[in-house]
Amino acid sequence: MTSNVELQPEAGPSTPSTPSTPRTPSTWATLRSLLLRLHFYAGLLVAPFLLVAAVTGLLYAASFQLEQVVHAHELTVPVPEGQQKVPLAQQITAATAAHPEGTLGAVRTFDEPGQTTRVLLDVPGLAESTRLAVFVDPYTGQVRGALESYGSSGALPVRTWISQLHRHLHLGEPGRVYSEMAASWLWLVGLGGLVLWLTRRRRAGQRLRRVVAPERGARGLRRTLSWHGSVGLWALIGLLALSATGLTWSKYAGANVDVLQTSFGWSTPSMPSSGGHGDHAAGGHGGGGTQGVDADQVVRAAAGSGLSGPLEVVWPSSEPGSSYVVKEMDRLWPQRNDQVAVDPTTGQVTAELRFDDFPVVAKLIRWGIDGHMGVLFGLANQILLAVLAVALISVIVWGYRMWWLRRPTRGFGAPYRRGGLRRLPLVVILPLAAVVIAVGVFLPLLGISLLAFLVIDVVLARIAASRAGRSGADEPGADESGADESGADESGADRSGAGVSG
Repeated sequence: MTSNVELQPEAGPSTPSTPSTPRTPSTWATLRSLLLRLHFYAGLLVAPFLLVAAVTGLLYAASFQLEQVVHAHELTVPVPEGQQKVPLAQQITAATAAHPEGTLGAVRTFDEPGQTTRVLLDVPGLAESTRLAVFVDPYTGQVRGALESYGSSGALPVRTWISQLHRHLHLGEPGRVYSEMAASWLWLVGLGGLVLWLTRRRRAGQRLRRVVAPERGARGLRRTLSWHGSVGLWALIGLLALSATGLTWSKYAGANVDVLQTSFGWSTPSMPSSGGHGDHAAGGHGGGGTQGVDADQVVRAAAGSGLSGPLEVVWPSSEPGSSYVVKEMDRLWPQRNDQVAVDPTTGQVTAELRFDDFPVVAKLIRWGIDGHMGVLFGLANQILLAVLAVALISVIVWGYRMWWLRRPTRGFGAPYRRGGLRRLPLVVILPLAAVVIAVGVFLPLLGISLLAFLVIDVVLARIAASRAGRSGADEPGADESGADESGADESGADRSGAGVSG
């Protein structure tokens, strides 16, 4: 059995006892104590952001199925036996006639039987990235209804509401700070927790099992720590992916990611002459183009270039040389995201953009974002997101429970002893400081909050020093001698850290 208590040699009758010399902690022990203190502060102060992100993320994972139930009338229709679909141009004409206030922007078609066609109209007064989706029965050409559609995923009102709750709590741009804070810290808290968990002292015969699974028969603080660490370990890869992909479209760190992509040529390529939205000259309010090409011809031209599955046909703008752009919208695996441009006059394919030709980093970002949005593997992706959300919620709750259990008779659990940074050699401090500064600049909210933690820590140090000067008592906290500060040791002593994630 491993113990944190050092055994001293028994003194004989002729051997005078000598006072023990305080052991100087190693560099690793000092670094570990610093990591414990950071994990404590991050868990205590950042965990609320992570908890909100996890709860709203769990709701978002369920929003896809909820959307199918709430908007079933618009999304699905009965499939008449033996009846063929009416021409796409006819469906578009019916949609634009029912809503003449809108300008035709795009059309989404689906191969799956019973799915309605979506005709997307640009309507004045709608929010940014929002269009009016008119749902048409592809077998009869009748309009089934109209709903606001948000973003590239075509989220309908119920999913849009939940998605924006997760993104910015319906607070607009200021609310995005919360989600970026959560994404900025999730990877750091997770990796820090991993290091602390893997470096805990365990009995040799059961090390692996106690790393990957909760400890059997443990109670109290030790049991909570066991679940906190093992569940965090299993969820870590998924949580790191969510952190990275969340940062790619965050406000401040996302801008730095864009600069990095552009600098290294990793940006997602775009279709030339794709035009825009607004005054669409070709196609007007109907399904036939004013220059002789209708939607059905455009789809056939795209099919001739190998495009299939769910498609989005984007109408040309009024700009000279603008073309139809047909995009594959299949986000399942393997993905189909090829695009072609079709001349609105001749109906010929004039340009192609193949997903296989994307830079590797652009592909990884596309897959990561689709996975974060729950569309990469369909239902399996959504279940995985739900499992990760539940795991993160559980790890946070266990972390707060450890913080509570570590408390003395009054008050709350104290952070670990400070002063480790002063004991590090300069050859360690300098590169460590350089890394911290670089990460803080690239992830501004992480850098600002780290600075805030430092200020809080200095203030607490001054308060503790003042109290110690009056009472002669030392500051409470776990020691930094390199013993198992992260939790209960194998001798049964409960000395758990209060880190909340990882």
